[in-house]
Order: sequence, then C-alpha cells, then structure tokens
Amino acid sequence: MLEKEFYVIAFESTHHALKVESMLKNEFKIEMIPTPREISASCGLSIKFLENIFKDVVKYVKDDVKNVNIYKVKKIGRTKEVNRMDL
Repeated sequence: MLEKEFYVIAFESTHHALKVESMLKNEFKIEMIPTPREISASCGLSIKFLENIFKDVVKYVKDDVKNVNIYKVKKIGRTKEVNRMDL
C-alpha cells in the first residue's frame, strides 16, 4: 500500500502485534509494517490500514485488545505527519 494517508496500530510487544494481526487479517485488508520512527512504541511492528475500515477496525480492536494506540499518518513530501487518535 503506497497511500499518502493511512492508520497505524502500534503495540507494546511483538506478541501483541502478531495476535492482533491474526485476529484482523481474516476480516479486513491490513498490512504488517515496521513501526514508523515518528511513533514511540516498544514494538517494531505495526498494523497499517485505510480510512474506509477505520470504524470497523477500532470497534473490533477496542472490544478485544487493551493498551492499543492508533495513529493517523499523512505523508507530506518526504516527511510524515503523525497524530494519535482518541478512541
């Protein structure tokens, strides 16, 4: 996915990232990516997804996962604007 705007779920552990990926991948179009360096997280893996499934992914994750952070990433030229989403 080479989109200019997308969302990222960041995790505190690799185990957590892999667990959530296995939950989401059968329901939604997601991609496991390296955590963008603009995001502070203990884990180097994040899940990337697009705005069209944002509400569904948030509902799914909020019901089953604790301590998850979701960020909106907007590419502007060579830089990225990153904003944490309030869930």
